[in-house]
Amino acid sequence: MRGPSALSLSRALTRRPHHLHHHHHRALFTTRGQQQLAALLTSSPLNTPKRTYSTHPPNAKLNLPTDYSTTPLLCHTTTTALTNPELPPETRNGTTKRMNLFQAVNDALATALAEDESVLIFGEDVAFGGVFRCTGKLAETYGADRVFNTPLTEQGIMGFAIGAAAEGMRPVAEIQFADYVYPAFDQLVNEAAKYRYRDGACGRSAGGLTVRMPCGGVGHGALYHSQSPESLFTHIPGLRVVMPRSPLQAKGLLLAAIRSNDPVVFMEPKILYRAAVEQVPAGSYELPLSKAEVLKKGDDVTVVSYGQPLYKCMAALEQVERDLGVGVELIDLRTIYPWDKETVLKSVRKTGRCVVVHEAMVNAGVGAEVAAVIQEDAETFVRLEAPVARVAGWSIHTPLSYEQFNAPDVARIYDNIKKVLGF
Repeated sequence: MRGPSALSLSRALTRRPHHLHHHHHRALFTTRGQQQLAALLTSSPLNTPKRTYSTHPPNAKLNLPTDYSTTPLLCHTTTTALTNPELPPETRNGTTKRMNLFQAVNDALATALAEDESVLIFGEDVAFGGVFRCTGKLAETYGADRVFNTPLTEQGIMGFAIGAAAEGMRPVAEIQFADYVYPAFDQLVNEAAKYRYRDGACGRSAGGLTVRMPCGGVGHGALYHSQSPESLFTHIPGLRVVMPRSPLQAKGLLLAAIRSNDPVVFMEPKILYRAAVEQVPAGSYELPLSKAEVLKKGDDVTVVSYGQPLYKCMAALEQVERDLGVGVELIDLRTIYPWDKETVLKSVRKTGRCVVVHEAMVNAGVGAEVAAVIQEDAETFVRLEAPVARVAGWSIHTPLSYEQFNAPDVARIYDNIKKVLGF
């Protein structure tokens, strides 16, 4: 702030000079001095109305809070949920229950435990329900020999899980936050992913392994509770990497991961645990791994994303369509590795333009891989009308006070869609 501070000016005005009569000083403070002080306080940044990190600017037009109660990405009615063509017939003829994402994860885990005696669940505090309550009441229902706590050692959790999987069990290991998976990275990369190849004709593998971990930002997680490290695992042959966008998707994809014969890294956007609520089929069902889903059809530009940013993408494309009169196609990868290249390439061949959006930092991220595959495919490359755009986290550590400026927001996505359309 230029000039004297409000405090120094106040002190100066209330200090009585020796040569002034008391009444003269009093007049100075209540007239000219009071006006100066009032003007300074009014213009001071200290007087600016404050808002908390979780609120949006009062004049925002694009970066508004996501309304999960109305978004078309969630199934708000039983009919919408049960008409999903990927559900098996017996599930489509059943009932649904309103769940948020952590309840859907819990439902999937309970279903797996009930249907298969080889399923085990363990990790830090999971017997108590876990930090996000995803394993609530499972230990009481299925016993402490199948749902139990571990010491605070990620490499120990993973080593134990790989050994159990190699002996024919189907362990579901929880890493409390994705930010803390790094001590277990060696076990996942050098043991779990390579076990089948290394064992050869002997036939053993760690294929029954599923590793769950909450990931992504929530607005105040800073360095160690907001990371999205999915691209680190997409470089490793032998692992599947999955990230659901909603409760219905989480239940079906998690059951498919547990039942699959490949090690799966299952990443759950923790900001959606309580925010995303929809009708979820009550029965047991799987959704296909390594299969993307076209959430909305369009002819002019393809937007590819996964997890929580899909909600930002939907808000951005709806505004673009209103402003420019174009059609935007939205694709959820769901499985990030091995990902569904054909669905993405087919869409880009139609639209000629593509924007890839993810929360993880832009360098060497999923967007880079998608862009490379698009330009390497001759049939798709010749159809491009603009360079592939990437909207992602910046190449920085997640800052505490400025986390909202690091993750892609509606305005950045809107601008990039508009940019590729105008190229």
